[in-house]
Amino acid sequence: MLTGVREQLGQALFRRVAGPGGPTTRARIHHTPGPRWFGPDRPIRAVHGDASMFIGGLTALLLQSLHPLAMAAVAGHSGFRGDPWGRLQRTSTFLAVTTYGTAADARQAVDHVRGIHERIRGTTAEGVPYHAADPHLLGWVHAAETDSFLRAHERYGARPLDAAGYDAYVADTARVAEALGAVDPPRNRTELAERLTAYRPELRATPEARAAARFLLLQPPLPLAVRPFYGGLAANAVTLLPPWARGMLWLPRVPVVEDLAVRPAGLALTRTIRWAMTPAREA
Repeated sequence: MLTGVREQLGQALFRRVAGPGGPTTRARIHHTPGPRWFGPDRPIRAVHGDASMFIGGLTALLLQSLHPLAMAAVAGHSGFRGDPWGRLQRTSTFLAVTTYGTAADARQAVDHVRGIHERIRGTTAEGVPYHAADPHLLGWVHAAETDSFLRAHERYGARPLDAAGYDAYVADTARVAEALGAVDPPRNRTELAERLTAYRPELRATPEARAAARFLLLQPPLPLAVRPFYGGLAANAVTLLPPWARGMLWLPRVPVVEDLAVRPAGLALTRTIRWAMTPAREA
């Protein structure tokens, strides 16, 4: 019975993240022969394959929204409200292909995304022009994402890496960022922290950013029965944000509740997700 519950939960989570074509896509990514950008021992594989990504991904979206140009591009072109699961599935597939797929498939995925970025142009409500292919804007999106995934893995990962391992993770992600068009992405954790600090003067919580936060944290398109579990993931995603980012988004810290309830819940949820999505060993 427990095995059945595990399989059903794992399949439901995988369908939600990978979409209806997930099994076919997974088989192609992992079983197609050929050279990869990253070998089996690379840290990027450990981080992107861990259940902590469920929390880190939400943190990344919240943090990325604080750049007005990035948020304007998302609000105007991504359709995240009308099709949030489709966006999640496309993003997770891109991460899987570039992390685990063949070099040829990774390059094809990058070229596809670059083509999309090239077409996304517009102006903010204040009349400031933006272009999704702008290397500076790509650099912000990359730095925010990398930092969020790293912090989530460090806190909730099954096997956290040491300092050298996380430096190597940042270096791994730099390869993908450069392929997408970012210029001189950070290659270790110190450089990553410095890059985030350099972007600080450009960041602020626009009405669109706060609306996106409300959507992600309070209005997820999920059945009522599973919202408490999602709420636990979302609450932990908030705790990973830098204090200055939480302040911009009006997400105050509640130390006692976070330390005694929120973090333990995050650890329990990621352990459950990991258990459900790891294939059971045959007897």
